[in-house]
Amino acid sequence: MSGLPTATHDWLAGPGLARLWDAVRKRLEGNGVHPTGSLRLTTVSAQERNDLSLLLGKPLTGPAVTVRLDALDERLRTSAAGLGLREVLEELGPPLNDRRAARDDSAAQRRHVWSSLASSLDASPLAGQRWTQQWTEVLRRTGVPRGVIPEAAVRTLQQAVQILTVLLDPERTSTRGRGELAATATGSAHGLDDGTWLARIVQRGIALTHDVELPSNAADRRALWRLVSVTPDEVSSTVLTYGLRPTGDSWRESALRERAAHHAETHLTPRDLLDMRLQLLAGTVIHICENPRVLEAAADAACAKPLVCTSGSAATVVLTLFDALASAGCSFVYHGDFDWPGIALANRIIRRYEAQPWRMGAEDYERLAADSQAEGVPQLVLDGTPVDADWDPSLASAMTALGVALHEEATLDLLVRDLT
Repeated sequence: MSGLPTATHDWLAGPGLARLWDAVRKRLEGNGVHPTGSLRLTTVSAQERNDLSLLLGKPLTGPAVTVRLDALDERLRTSAAGLGLREVLEELGPPLNDRRAARDDSAAQRRHVWSSLASSLDASPLAGQRWTQQWTEVLRRTGVPRGVIPEAAVRTLQQAVQILTVLLDPERTSTRGRGELAATATGSAHGLDDGTWLARIVQRGIALTHDVELPSNAADRRALWRLVSVTPDEVSSTVLTYGLRPTGDSWRESALRERAAHHAETHLTPRDLLDMRLQLLAGTVIHICENPRVLEAAADAACAKPLVCTSGSAATVVLTLFDALASAGCSFVYHGDFDWPGIALANRIIRRYEAQPWRMGAEDYERLAADSQAEGVPQLVLDGTPVDADWDPSLASAMTALGVALHEEATLDLLVRDLT
């Protein structure tokens, strides 16, 4: 129940004192909730002047009023309100937020986080190693991610020290899976997944100890884990291929040639690419498509030319394969969807590998659009922000003019003929 008499509460909550209470609330919340100092209200209305005069017990005549908070506190205590300034404000509105105390508490919690890290390092075999000081400085500078409470931050940093102690043990010779390592330290096999704060700070420690740059992509992160004999997941992501005939002598190269001879598609994992020497005949042209249906049709037609599918936006394993093929002296031609995401993807592949466009010009688009309309195929509306094609400045304007999106399936017969 309210501590203010009803009539007093209603009068204090009236419009004539609203600006006063707002200003007093801000002042108290910023100074530790102490009724000290003074504040000034300007351009005071007639009603405000009348109510302030009654509240303060003195006549006010000017357009501005200065209010001493200690005097107001005493006045309220001895009036019908019978409560101090803080209590009155909380009766009239929400509880006061002591921002100074909150700042002090937050600073104390931050100090606790970093002192806990220092204690963990001092109690570990990592104590005194030169890189740990730099690691700690970087972590303090980047700070704790938003949303991570202090208790969780302390726990995560302790786990990082525990994991780095294991990984940097000079007597360790065994290889461990990343999921296994994460489960041991955190209780979850996903505790060191890419994107987690724990994974980032552990990777930073590994990078510092090996004097390498912190990786910025998935392939480099996997390479960093391998520096400390940790095997990330190398089997769940794949790249869809067809017709690759490497010249190596291992069973993996032989298996690829065998599948190519039988016109069978092959899903390659990062582990395959790590262990395989993709040495093809110099000058081999690799056709690239965006949609798996193109590769499926090529296999059904027993096409002879090698083909790799990005399956939409090229994942790391796809780019890893392209990097290996480019290093082996292969060149590329590319075909994708005639929509804005498809043009953006084509730009990335063509720029990175100096690929040639494959039936991706404005004339190709206009011919396909006309054919699909003549055949009565329902038209897919072209949505989104236009993207200029690096290889044909007129393509974006042609697509905008017709407003039709065309996926690779619309030109499937021509693509298969090119691959035969």
